[in-house]
Amino acid sequence: MSEPIRQKKLDSITAPTPQNTPANAAPISSRAQQPGVASIKEEDNERAAAAAMFAQNPALMSMMEAKLGRLVGRSSGYVESLPASVRRRVAGLKGIQKEHSKLEAEFQEEVLQLEKKYFAKFTPLYEKRAKVVNGATEPTDEEVKVGEEDEEEDEEAPTEEKNEDAGEGVKGIPEFWLSAMKNQVSVAEMITDKDELALKHLTDIRMEYLDRPGFRLIFEFAENEYFTNKTISKTYFYQEESGYGGDFIYDHAEGDKIDWKASKDLTVKIESKKQRNKNTKQTRVVKKTVPTASFFNFFSPPKPPQEEDDATTDIEERLELDYQLGEDIKEKLIPRAIDWFTGEALQFESLDDFDEGEFEDEDDEEDDDLSDRDEDDDESDEGDDGTKPKQEAAECKQS
Repeated sequence: MSEPIRQKKLDSITAPTPQNTPANAAPISSRAQQPGVASIKEEDNERAAAAAMFAQNPALMSMMEAKLGRLVGRSSGYVESLPASVRRRVAGLKGIQKEHSKLEAEFQEEVLQLEKKYFAKFTPLYEKRAKVVNGATEPTDEEVKVGEEDEEEDEEAPTEEKNEDAGEGVKGIPEFWLSAMKNQVSVAEMITDKDELALKHLTDIRMEYLDRPGFRLIFEFAENEYFTNKTISKTYFYQEESGYGGDFIYDHAEGDKIDWKASKDLTVKIESKKQRNKNTKQTRVVKKTVPTASFFNFFSPPKPPQEEDDATTDIEERLELDYQLGEDIKEKLIPRAIDWFTGEALQFESLDDFDEGEFEDEDDEEDDDLSDRDEDDDESDEGDDGTKPKQEAAECKQS
């Protein structure tokens, strides 16, 4: 399915459309003067100064964004200024475009039906995979032969020493889905060490289409000490009406409630705080439950904003990330789970999917660490009184 239409950024609304062109069109001249180097530098300096002004004044930036947002889609009067005969032709082109939009919507609907047709063919393979993973059956000799041939073709792969233990007491493929999820980058970022203890009991991840536009992800678990759910699902809904270009528009997601066992909720942590009575000077320890990072927050998706406020942008980003995570599980993890389990799928991931700013050269980082250590050693050899200062205890952070 297509991704939702992203909200236009501020710098993408400067295209000369009838909505933002001046009412009096500028004359077209073959003698239009090209900007010189000096004028380009002046413009660059002006832009830099304006950017600095906005960066120093977030309130002004927010006000400008709000005003520009209200201008988008408004008529500038250009079309209305055209002669009646020309406006008639413009209306005619809009009618033709509507016919095109109808065909685009039909195209997307047929694509969806084709996806469902082949998904029905994939399903028996997914069911067979689940049986092998969970030890209910063994792969056929032919399937093993084809798989081994595929390994032999990869001659460039480094040869690792293989475990020759027959593994008589091992059932299926232990921790298959946990291992696959930890290799799928977008999913792995959400998994904490505590989550792994629960995700070891994950026996299958399935997907199904809805009767209306949308899909459901189903996570199946064996009996475990964390929750009583046998399955935990999350459903992604699309709007009934198609968007621009006939694409389905993502609407919202809903997740199942997890029935956590006592003191086993991985989405919260207990914080203890010492309080002192102002009058009696007695102290007490107050324990408070606060949210914490966990993969299982995936089943409590963010809700679309109801009103415009300062937190709208943050919520929209969380909605987009949540949607993309569901798409990654649907389009990447489920269809090619074995490739994620072995790690082979990573070679087909595009580096464009990752932000360059998130990575640093390891050598440079090590050099920086060493220089920092040297500076710290120089500064911390002695305290103000000439003695070595006491080493402070490292801060203990609970994941």
